[in-house]
Amino acid sequence: MINRDRILNLFLDLVKIDSPSLKEKDVADYLCSLMQDKGYDIIKDNAGKACGGNTGNIFVRIPATGDGESIAFSAHMDCVNPCCGVVPVVKDDVVYSSGDTVLGGDDKAGLAVMIEALKHLEEESIPHPEIYLMFSICEESGMHGAKNMDATLLPAKNVIVLDSGGAVGTIVIKAPAKAGIKIVFKGKSAHAGITPESGISAIQIAAEAVTHMNLLRIDKETTANLGSIEGGGSTNIVTEQVTLSAEARSTNEESLQSQLDHMKKCCVDAADKFGGACDFDYEISYPALHVDESSMLLAKVEQSCKNISLASSRVSTGGGSDSNILYGKGYGVLTLGIGMSKVHTVEEFIKIKSMTDCAELVAEIMKS
Repeated sequence: MINRDRILNLFLDLVKIDSPSLKEKDVADYLCSLMQDKGYDIIKDNAGKACGGNTGNIFVRIPATGDGESIAFSAHMDCVNPCCGVVPVVKDDVVYSSGDTVLGGDDKAGLAVMIEALKHLEEESIPHPEIYLMFSICEESGMHGAKNMDATLLPAKNVIVLDSGGAVGTIVIKAPAKAGIKIVFKGKSAHAGITPESGISAIQIAAEAVTHMNLLRIDKETTANLGSIEGGGSTNIVTEQVTLSAEARSTNEESLQSQLDHMKKCCVDAADKFGGACDFDYEISYPALHVDESSMLLAKVEQSCKNISLASSRVSTGGGSDSNILYGKGYGVLTLGIGMSKVHTVEEFIKIKSMTDCAELVAEIMKS
């Protein structure tokens, strides 16, 4: 049986450890100490150095005790702010934060689940194939841990990522690619009170461009949003330059490119209208994730749900995670719902039963 008190206490210990992105070392040290007590192979990579963090991703190898193909499980160690000084509150089988911070169930519940599942297999002497655990860094700040990971330390072909909301049994089979966009609008400065007609307002160009953009929900697979606009200064100077930051996402690569082309055209047309210029640059932050219906990993997870009488459901999500990066690196990937709710807010909570149910499911997946 999954040990309710043990997984709860582990989770409470984890959320009390401060771990904003780039500063996950204390959590990493705590997890390594747990794994070292078991004598597992533990290796830290250099992803932290690549992105300016104080630790790297942690990889743990658990030797096989039975037959089957090796499999990996992943969860991230960082949390979104405000995440320092978390005071967890347990009430009626639910864990909340005190209300001043996030709880950190995203994704410390995922960490606790995989560790408890492994302990369950060991206590019951249940055979399992070779298992790898990946404790990643900087997922919340742009998946920099996964992007800079040493893939040689994760040789398993398939990875289960424990990092999604939704009921236990939820399986994410589709997630969008994201393009980060930077647009620089260029006008011409002039004295706004004496010779305004000789100036070209970069703010006016930007306003014209934004007015004609299709934004927010584009279609069922595609979204676009403007994050910030910066530039300008004194009201007596026609603004020469402003910078606009935006993003676009889609599970359909053609739709994403179409949205990017549309946004760029709006900017170019606006610049031409007023005689200014613009630079439109974007970068694909992470690729789209598509799980094939014939995936053996998907079949295994759904059968595991049936084995423990748990209802499963396939879903699409509008957010990205380490799963997108791992999928782009060639891994077979599934993201599982672990029951966390209202993540990235100070109202975040998770039911203890969600963690125990998820640990039971993960243990079932881990079996030979």
